[in-house]
Order: sequence, then structure tokens, then C-alpha cells
Amino acid sequence: MPPSIRKLTGRIGAVVEGVDLTAPPDPLTVTALRDALNEHKAIVFDDVNLDHAGQERVAGWFGELTTAHPNVPAADGTTNVLAVDSETSKANEWHTDVSFVVNPPQATTLRSVVTTPYGGETLIANAAAAYRDLPEPLRVLADSLRVVHTNRYDYARPSAKTAQREEYDRIFVSTPYEAEHPVVRVHPLTGERGLFVGGFAKQIVGLSGSESAELLRLFQSYVTRPENILRWAWAPNQLLIFDNRITQHYGVDNYDDHPRRLNRVTISGDVPVGVDGRHSEQLVGDASHYSNVLEVAA
Repeated sequence: MPPSIRKLTGRIGAVVEGVDLTAPPDPLTVTALRDALNEHKAIVFDDVNLDHAGQERVAGWFGELTTAHPNVPAADGTTNVLAVDSETSKANEWHTDVSFVVNPPQATTLRSVVTTPYGGETLIANAAAAYRDLPEPLRVLADSLRVVHTNRYDYARPSAKTAQREEYDRIFVSTPYEAEHPVVRVHPLTGERGLFVGGFAKQIVGLSGSESAELLRLFQSYVTRPENILRWAWAPNQLLIFDNRITQHYGVDNYDDHPRRLNRVTISGDVPVGVDGRHSEQLVGDASHYSNVLEVAA
């Protein structure tokens, strides 16, 4: 039987039921999951029974895996798993994963390992809906712009308050990366246009820092409109998959000092393409150790 897909909001998110993630992948099921991800941008599975290897295996249904991160070491001796752990980092800023490399991941999987008694939600925003919401003059402007993303930008949180978080921040920026991307990215599978900005976006090419900040703030305000957002409250043993090409996400730091851990595995992506057909470019750093480039058929 095909998976059961239940929408969570009008614009983003769906719960998937009727799929045994521990079973060998069935091509029809994998196609149905990819179709659901294309349509809903984020899909959630309840009551999963996965360890590191299981999460890597399910992520592999969608494509070749990246390593854990260009700079941050993998968790527990793995190669592909990044611990999103409150002890070391709280990513309370809107962003698209690893957008400072030329080919950011196409998709991200998050598995709940330690959940909080309250708070700790992950917000996911539909950047395609945000683009469609723009008035036409702003869409035309956005279509024409390029923006530099960097891991040295004002990302994640205020100054670290513990030695662990200071060390994490140091490692995160230990090798600098910059990539120039289109402000509007064309999704290679659906053809949708989405605003490709977020917390790593530093400066729009050809504009001053202050001009860039004002324009990025304006575009970002459309991404984070409440109607574009799925607010996912975690329970134990859940798996969330979102399309990193056309979403942003935010881990809400609203759970006091309770421990929280999600394990992240990401899938290698293609080089973004703008409305004009121009591809992204790596300006600083070589992230080939992190991810191979996905080749997408025209």
C-alpha cells in the first residue's frame, strides 16, 4: 500500500504513515516519499526505531550522503551524523543548512534523541510560498540579485556562555567558506522559485553593507510570515526530513537549560541555479571533502 500523507498546514508540512523505515527500501515507496517532500517541503515520521546507521540508511534513500559538516566533527565516531546538541550549540537563527558552500545539501534529516519537557520546537519555512507572496516589483528585483553566504557571518546566537559552546563556535569558523548564490533559486525538480537567503547570507553583490542588510531583512520577512511556517514540537523517536533547497529552519531556544539533542544527516545537493540560468560559485574555501556535487538532469 502507498504511504498515507496527512497535511499539517496549508502551505508546509505533512505526516507520513504506513512506512516501515526499518525495511529494505521499496522503489515505489521512495518515489512517493520524494513526491511528498517536493509537495510539502517537510515530512515527519512518528515512532521510528532508528539508530545512527538506520538514519543514514533512510537518508540514503534520497541520495548520496554528505559528511557531518565541513568543519564540525561527526558524532560518536560516525562519518555522516552531526549532533545538534544544546550542550554545544543552539541554532536560534533562521538559516538553510550549509549554504556557504557551492552545493548545499538537497535535504536534511533530523532524528529526535533527547527531547525537552516543553519548548525546543523546530520551525521550518516555505521559501517558495514566500517568493510567491512578494509583490511583482520585488519578485523582479529578487530575480536579478546575487548574495554571498558565509560561515563567518552573525549566525546562531549571541556570544557563547560556556567553554563547550566557545569551542564549537571556534571549530565552526575554523576554515572560512564563502559562496555566491542567486537570491532566487529555481528548484531543479519542481521548477518552483524560492528565496535563498537566511542567516548565512552576508551581502548582496553590488550593494553596500547597509543596503544589503535592509533588503535581506525585507526578503526574510516574507519567508518568516506565520502562514509559511511549520512549528514542529518534538516527541521521542521522530524523524523529520525537509527540503533544504527551498526552506529555512530555526531551532527555538525556549526550553531553559534542559538537554536537547537531534541527530542530523544531510544529503548531497546540486549547485543552485538562478532565474537567469546562472549557477552559484564558491568564492572562499574548498568543501569537496564534505559533499560531492549532485548532477541533476536538465
